[in-house]
Amino acid sequence: MEKRLNMSKIPEKPEDIFPIITADCKAAFGEDLLSIILYGSGAGGDYQPGKSDLNFMIILTDRGIESLDRAIDMVKRWQKSRVALPLVVTPSYILDSLDAYPIEFISIKRRYRLVYGKDLLASLEFDHRHIRLQIERELRGKLLHLREGWLETEGKTRKIRELIGISLTAFISLFGALLYMKGLEIPNEKRAIISAAGEAFEFNAAVFLDCENVRRGVDHFSSEELNTLFKNYLLTVGRLCDKIDRLDVSLNK
Repeated sequence: MEKRLNMSKIPEKPEDIFPIITADCKAAFGEDLLSIILYGSGAGGDYQPGKSDLNFMIILTDRGIESLDRAIDMVKRWQKSRVALPLVVTPSYILDSLDAYPIEFISIKRRYRLVYGKDLLASLEFDHRHIRLQIERELRGKLLHLREGWLETEGKTRKIRELIGISLTAFISLFGALLYMKGLEIPNEKRAIISAAGEAFEFNAAVFLDCENVRRGVDHFSSEELNTLFKNYLLTVGRLCDKIDRLDVSLNK
């Protein structure tokens, strides 16, 4: 009963909740539980109680994944402590996804902590050709969505600000993957990631930094300046698409 009561509280430190998460997962899945991994801000040293979500990956056997309904009640309890819906996978799912979703796993591997079981992420390697292909696919899709979204704003400043705020965050993981392909360190802070990627791949990082200011609500752009920024935003994303399309990469490059 005490464990359930504790889940109604926001943990001061991520590790405060590890014993409860582990006990719940063991009770639900037994020997089919292989690993529990914390990833994201909670694992990266910038956890803020009450503001940061705690993101867990739960790795199960194939048999365990067939009994996923055992986790419904415990996941509902976890949400009271700002634990996000967990990412529940099997080892084979991870390995089979590295060609299709390398960026997501690069992001997870960059900041994670092993909470329980085997560390199944440490040995993961990523083919740079798969990374390049996903980056281009994501960039081109985002470019189309930005164009559509701009039309939907009807030119209204508030809506343009909202579109910038919603769209910008997705670029951070793409920039991190670009740095990974160059063998460069991926900074923890968003602005540092933008600046580092801009320098490494010679694109106009200032546009994205201005957009980050808009997202945070710390800019002082007029309506006209905001429209100019958005046009440059589209132009820069389009040019980056072309640059990535021409990028020559290999597994060991």
